[in-house]
Amino acid sequence: MAAEPDKKALLGQLRIDREAEPAGFAPGRRTWIIAGVVGLIVLLGGSAWLLSARGALPVHTALAQPMGGGGAASVLDATGYVTARREATVSAQITGKVTEVLFDEGDHVSAGQVIARLDDTAQRAALAQAHAQWQSAQAVLRQDEAQLAQSVRDVARDEDLIKRNLVAQQALEQARTLVATGTALVQSQRKQIELAEANVRAAQVQLDYCTVHAPFTGVVIAKAAQVGEMVSPLSAGGGFTRTGIGTVVDMDSLEIEVDVNEAYINRVEPGQPVESVLNAYPDWRIPSHVIAIIPTADRSKATVKVRIGFDTKDARIVPDMGVRVSFEEKAPAAGAAQRERPRGVQVPAGALQKDGNEDVVFVLKDRRAQRRAVTIGAGGGDSRVVLAGLSPGERVIVDAPAGLKDEAAVTEIKQ
Repeated sequence: MAAEPDKKALLGQLRIDREAEPAGFAPGRRTWIIAGVVGLIVLLGGSAWLLSARGALPVHTALAQPMGGGGAASVLDATGYVTARREATVSAQITGKVTEVLFDEGDHVSAGQVIARLDDTAQRAALAQAHAQWQSAQAVLRQDEAQLAQSVRDVARDEDLIKRNLVAQQALEQARTLVATGTALVQSQRKQIELAEANVRAAQVQLDYCTVHAPFTGVVIAKAAQVGEMVSPLSAGGGFTRTGIGTVVDMDSLEIEVDVNEAYINRVEPGQPVESVLNAYPDWRIPSHVIAIIPTADRSKATVKVRIGFDTKDARIVPDMGVRVSFEEKAPAAGAAQRERPRGVQVPAGALQKDGNEDVVFVLKDRRAQRRAVTIGAGGGDSRVVLAGLSPGERVIVDAPAGLKDEAAVTEIKQ
């Protein structure tokens, strides 16, 4: 019976206790090991990503824009800017210190409205002096006229005395000489009065120059001078004298200027309907029309400037806004063949490159530059029309780095 307890003891020693953790694998240590493994995996993944991005060229991209979109057929698309036909930087006509500025940016002003004043102390003093000289000249004229009247009476008296042989002929001649002299003095003094009056008017003009008026009705878009600053119609060269007080724009004179490739200027004519889209309001289509084609070409860009007027005015249209225009086709005459509407997309001019005789662009696809041969259509200024090879919505690389190859790794620079 004693042997049986010994067997049970031996079997108990051989039993494996699964609840006990092996030495060196405490719960806290196991957590740290798992965290280390995860961190190692993340580090390896990041290193792999950096290795794959090594050598990628940074590039700028732009979206290929669809053409047209209006109801009428578009025969030509171009880009340009809103400009003002009447825009003036208002300045004083004399050099002086600003004492009042009566406007701010965005203010509406009327033609002739006072918008600024200069220090007029010296001009008022000059006007007072000129006025005093004019009064003095008038007093001298009255004195000379009185002396002439006396000389005339003396001549009449001497003539009567000569008839009665009471005075010598010489006395009569002297009296007549005094009349002639007095007459000349009166005429000379009257000229002096005219000169004094002119000096008064000149002094008044200089005083008026101290008050600056708006040249026409418009909106102030810039305030260049402050109270206490010196202004001058000419630059002083030292950088401390302003040459302008503010800039006024006649918003009713806003229009569009676009550069049209001279190869397609035959598609444009005065009075032609145009659809304009401001870059700031891409969903707003503004009816417009061609005002005139400027009869000269830019030989460096091979373009001709075209003026386009808005059919309706709106406060949202401001100078220097970018705008895209579509020259629409007029209704053809009966029996006349209608022009084919150009197709394609619009891209920045910097996206196009020459590769031999081919026009090419690079398209961004999955972080790689994909070379595309394209067919170029009309366009001018900062944009070009691609008739074939691109689809609307694709991103093209603008100003591609030198040596960029097909399927090269690139990194897009966010604008």
